Amino acid sequence: MSERLGRQFGWLWSAYAISTAGTWLAFDAFSMLAILVLHVDAARVSLLAAVGLAVGALVAIPLGPWVEFRSKRPVMVSMDLVRFLALISVPVAYFLDALRYWQLAVVAIVVAAADVTFTAASGAYLKSLIPRPLLLTANARFESTTWTATILGPPLGGAAIAVFGPISTVVLNAVSFVLSAIGIRCIGGVENPPSRVAGYRVAELRAGWDVITGDPILRRLFANTVLVNALILAPLPLLAVLMMGSLGFAPWQYALSFAVPCVGGILGARMARPLVARFGQSSVLRTAGIARSCWPIGLAFVMSGSGGMALVIAVQFGLVLCCGIFNPVYATYRLDRLPGTYAARALSAWSISTKTTTALMTAAWGLAASITGPRISIALAGALLLVTPLLLPRRFPVSASARPEAAGKLRELVD
Repeated sequence: MSERLGRQFGWLWSAYAISTAGTWLAFDAFSMLAILVLHVDAARVSLLAAVGLAVGALVAIPLGPWVEFRSKRPVMVSMDLVRFLALISVPVAYFLDALRYWQLAVVAIVVAAADVTFTAASGAYLKSLIPRPLLLTANARFESTTWTATILGPPLGGAAIAVFGPISTVVLNAVSFVLSAIGIRCIGGVENPPSRVAGYRVAELRAGWDVITGDPILRRLFANTVLVNALILAPLPLLAVLMMGSLGFAPWQYALSFAVPCVGGILGARMARPLVARFGQSSVLRTAGIARSCWPIGLAFVMSGSGGMALVIAVQFGLVLCCGIFNPVYATYRLDRLPGTYAARALSAWSISTKTTTALMTAAWGLAASITGPRISIALAGALLLVTPLLLPRRFPVSASARPEAAGKLRELVD
């Protein structure tokens, strides 16, 4: 399989694996620093997470054209180094006894903006690097890597914090981005230069959203995935409050109940390609897209003790299994349907919208929980998820970029 994907993909995948491992080792590191070192309250911890996502996404908006009209590998290396410099400032301030809440917020914003920019560049680069028939295989490899890091990262990060202190995982995460930049530099080969330099007209800035909303299939897929991601992630802080608060779960039990089910993500990623080969891309996207929305409402019924932990593990396993199947197929279909000349801007717009929506809904669910309590707010998110399959396209036709008339229509959108 590695030979089919090529040596260049091997370096790209290695860089992704290293940075993803670092990110999951440092899972919730800023929240822990805010709580353990700065001693801030729960509201400010939630605000830190929401502000980083929302403001970082907004900062990334003008970077879409900048990414589109530049060679993608230098952009990826630059974003890795930006993330390293931002993150390494935290341990420096910590050891100088100068760490402040505002610094964590600024670093979170910078890292979020760099994440969006890197993701847009890497997606566009992958489309140019991998032949179309192998895109699903490549995306499944990335998906398996993500779930493996999700399983191993938080427990190992927790152990590192216990042994070396709360700043250790931030250092490891920062170093991972340097190693990722080295891996990307090692890809080699000649990257096709962009056709023209970036413009900063309003039309250029909104071009990513124009491409998405101008395609009826992408428009529905966009609405579904952005809303589903937000409704899955927004209640998670409330579940942590519920489990480690009134239900009395220890932090390690909470972490374990989310780490173990990620095995389902690895299984799902490995199943994606055979399922598409047997049942077709459209059937897999609709079935997995519907199935992934049915699980989270079960989290509203979590109870104390081993039974409650078993329920969380079962619900999360079902959710991540369905996501593990859906995500690589969806990522492949999206890349295939997006025209190459607009891929980076459209992916940037997609990521910005996802992060902003997640941030706003996380804040909204926190406010709702202060009125109704965590359990009812978790149930509300689960109930809303049950209706999100209505947003999925009824069918997933061939790539828009493969149709001769698509290029002209897309040019009209941004002219």
